Amino acid sequence: MSSTVPDPTDTSASTAASASFPDVRMRRLRTHPRLREMVRETRLSPSDFILPLFVRHGENQRIPISSMPGHSQLTVDLLSAEVAEIASLGIPAVILFGIPSEKDAVGSDACDENGIVAEAVRAIKAGNSDLLVITDVCFCEFTDHGHCGIVNDRHGALDVDNDATLEILATQAVTHARAGADMVAPSGMMDGMVGAIRGGLDAVGFTNLPILSYAVKYASAFYGPFREAVESAPGFGDRRSYQMDPANAGEALREAALDVAEGADLLMVKPALAYLDIIRRVKDAHPGVPLAAYNVSGEYAMVKAAAEAGWIDEQGVAMEILLAIKRAGADMILTYFAKDACRWLA
Repeated sequence: MSSTVPDPTDTSASTAASASFPDVRMRRLRTHPRLREMVRETRLSPSDFILPLFVRHGENQRIPISSMPGHSQLTVDLLSAEVAEIASLGIPAVILFGIPSEKDAVGSDACDENGIVAEAVRAIKAGNSDLLVITDVCFCEFTDHGHCGIVNDRHGALDVDNDATLEILATQAVTHARAGADMVAPSGMMDGMVGAIRGGLDAVGFTNLPILSYAVKYASAFYGPFREAVESAPGFGDRRSYQMDPANAGEALREAALDVAEGADLLMVKPALAYLDIIRRVKDAHPGVPLAAYNVSGEYAMVKAAAEAGWIDEQGVAMEILLAIKRAGADMILTYFAKDACRWLA
């Protein structure tokens, strides 16, 4: 059999080839691994991550959280070693959640200068770490009823009193600031919380302390393992009267806009994985405002459980999820995968 070599000067042949196959072959950019890296649109780095830490009173205790493998409640004396490891991985920030030794109806430990979060902040700062220390500002971990503020009887039903809670949120934020926190992150979804906290901080001289607002926080089923981690399951009812309905998207934009107007320096969407569309919409609506997304406990636990059963590749799935969150528009990601992700990236 004879073969013919195409004549490059034969325009009729090239025209015929073009008609039978597209000129643009997208696979050209995927063939070589180095080229794939060069044209990659979304990149993850350790500087993208914020690691949540759970702290408690006591000494030399590391209490594993069964539903969140790899994470534990830590006593304050163990924080220096933990912070050193975090810094060595290149993670720039942590967010602290406290488990007090005693809880009461108004979450007194949250506003106590010797409370667990204030103590943890001071311990980290005493080590001369340049880690950015963010504190969660809310009351569900500190109240004996597990709700995010002061509970009153409204028309025969118990519910969180929004306006009464604003005052203690401001006090909690000031307590954290005085302990040395670099940023506060109100998460209770109270109307007016950012304005109240901004006013409280400014009144005592913390005008430069930024607020990362959980502006868009849904009443999600993905929070289950976290409630074990901080021992904060509601003692009655649920949190749907103040956290957002998962069905709503336009409401998220209103919430974000209100918090920006009240002085929020950064915004957050929580959870992340089931709300990638919300991340994108909030980022498009507020392109100049840094946006965080919280890759929450349930999202983490699902991957861990499936990987342990041998059903999925943990590293591949976790990194794909984190890429998706960043691709959707998040500038930073709060994630329990932070340590692992840094090791995988390395």
